[in-house]
Amino acid sequence: MNAEFFEAIEDIEKEKGIPREYMYDKIKQAMLAAFRRDNPECEDNVEIVLDEDKKQIEMHINKLVVEEVTDPSHEIQIEAAKKLSKRAKEGDMVHVPVETKKFGRIAAQAAKQVIIQGIREAERGLIYQEFTSKEHEILTGVVSHIDPRSGSIGIRISSNSEYTEAVLAANERIKTEALKEGDRIKVYVVEVRNSTRGPQVLISRTHPGLVKRLFELEVPEISDGTVEIMSIAREAGSRTKMSVRSEDPDVDPIGSCVGPKGGRVANIVTELGGEKIDIIKYSEVPEDYISAALSPSEVVSVTMSEDGKSCRVIVPDDQLSLAIGKEGQNARLAAKLTGYKIDIKPVSETK
Repeated sequence: MNAEFFEAIEDIEKEKGIPREYMYDKIKQAMLAAFRRDNPECEDNVEIVLDEDKKQIEMHINKLVVEEVTDPSHEIQIEAAKKLSKRAKEGDMVHVPVETKKFGRIAAQAAKQVIIQGIREAERGLIYQEFTSKEHEILTGVVSHIDPRSGSIGIRISSNSEYTEAVLAANERIKTEALKEGDRIKVYVVEVRNSTRGPQVLISRTHPGLVKRLFELEVPEISDGTVEIMSIAREAGSRTKMSVRSEDPDVDPIGSCVGPKGGRVANIVTELGGEKIDIIKYSEVPEDYISAALSPSEVVSVTMSEDGKSCRVIVPDDQLSLAIGKEGQNARLAAKLTGYKIDIKPVSETK
């Protein structure tokens, strides 16, 4: 029985990655809880020994050897003590063995619950530790269920050997994306929280970080630091603007992101369900940066305000609607990308 017990603990360590020392501690707590349930008078003088080498579990009560017993839970008469140890004498402490099979059914059930709870806590700790290390990274998940009322989606995500269920909230979904159970999708890990019900992994498909990580995976020049992503402005499912730069004058940052025949950016567009992606070159000169951000529109001039937080942009009359974009999207994304408030005017109005 004891040998099987130690083998089971080894199996738990191998399968779930829970250290055996952690489990031994929980088991000791469980056995003590079970014993004290039936023997409340024994508090601090009960001891448990788990011997891996001998494959034995022993429980004993430490009792003081006395001539006349006044407290049976802490004292033992000298004649009885000598049956346990021939060298026992008055004033010694002796170990009185406890037969664990004498535990009552309720006490045994209590011990079992402590062990199960210990395993759950350890598993939650391992999951939290694993997924915390994946914050702001991309993980692949499988759609497990879809809530038609709220629009939220249950995603089973994995990292190394750990799995957990996460919820892709309706406002974190790409609205134009139709998903069904069993679909494999990439999600961005926004944050990992530790709650009373276990780790909660907050995931998103709309976060700008998803676009950034996808480009890092797809473009070697970004992953090795040759090309740097400076800023991303995104309206998920519709359009993204991204500014990039390169410290190496021989490397075209935009061309690197687009890839041969547009293959790199095309893979990301497919992953995002057809979302348009504008890639522009970053500039330290605000006027140049803002002009580039308003592409594909042409820009006649950019005049910065005195406070340096806003600007007026002049565009050709036939480019006004293109500069502003449908429902103001192009101008809105350009402002978000550059960090400047942009006021767009046609040439005819300035004249």
